[in-house]
Amino acid sequence: MKLLSKAIAAGLLAVSGLASAAFPDKPLRLIVPFPAGGAADTMARGLAQRLGTELGQQVIVDNRGGAGGAPAAEAVSKSAPDGYTLFFGTMGTQAINPALYPKLRYDPLKDFAPISLTHITPRVLVVGPSVAAKNLGELIALAKAKPGALTYGSAGNGSSSHLSGALFEALAGVDMVHVPYKGSSPLLVDVLAGRIDMTFDSYTVYEEHIRNGKVRALGVTSKARMGLLPQVPTIAEAGLKGYDVSNWLGVLAPAGTPKDVIATLHAALGRVMASPALRQPLVALGIEPTFGTPEEFTALMRSELPKWAEIVKRSGATAE
Repeated sequence: MKLLSKAIAAGLLAVSGLASAAFPDKPLRLIVPFPAGGAADTMARGLAQRLGTELGQQVIVDNRGGAGGAPAAEAVSKSAPDGYTLFFGTMGTQAINPALYPKLRYDPLKDFAPISLTHITPRVLVVGPSVAAKNLGELIALAKAKPGALTYGSAGNGSSSHLSGALFEALAGVDMVHVPYKGSSPLLVDVLAGRIDMTFDSYTVYEEHIRNGKVRALGVTSKARMGLLPQVPTIAEAGLKGYDVSNWLGVLAPAGTPKDVIATLHAALGRVMASPALRQPLVALGIEPTFGTPEEFTALMRSELPKWAEIVKRSGATAE
């Protein structure tokens, strides 16, 4: 009996030790709703590398592009809420998709535990070498003269780059052809080759090509001009009053993740986003690194959901 009691006691101690094991004790996975090579992937990889250093465990980037990031978001929403699967959520996955996909299989608020907003990035209206327009007015005139002739590419149906173009069409009163891609990387190739006329994409992706003149930036999607492109007007000031799109991204976990795990991840993420080694390269690319509380991130999503529902309705955009 004494031997049995000792065995039971040893077993309980072992279980207790497992239950109290410090988080994390194995690699984490960060699911990114875009293919490798695009702006979101670049931001996610820089973040993952430094977050892994802070946590003492590798953070593996898992790229899952397509369908506006909906499959990637759904996968995270159904993952074990243990902190080992994280999501690099975007304005598209957390605010736009509910208005575009009537049968969306995840809830952007109920199915996730926000950790922090991490990046804010304006988009740039970029035209390729085959487009003669030198400014926004000329582009709109060209689109009106040739309805349905101009094409704009996006990172996928329902992505923020798709909606940026759809909003442009609605406010400018023009008809263009939307061509969805599985991320920014393959789209870039076709814009540079002149097979796609324009895109509303991250400055990060096109920065080098804007500088060397292979593409032209005609407008910035945010309310204010970018410090890196002071000569390029906002789309609103160039003639489309009310146009305003600033993409945002942040880290979330599945709903039900323990509060102490969220607290550990939040603290580590705060140190990462405060690091000059992370911040300086981002600022140089026109990206605003940011950090806040889970409650602030939740409030942002709540405010953005009705905003994008209205924009989707106004523009007539669909995910099909």
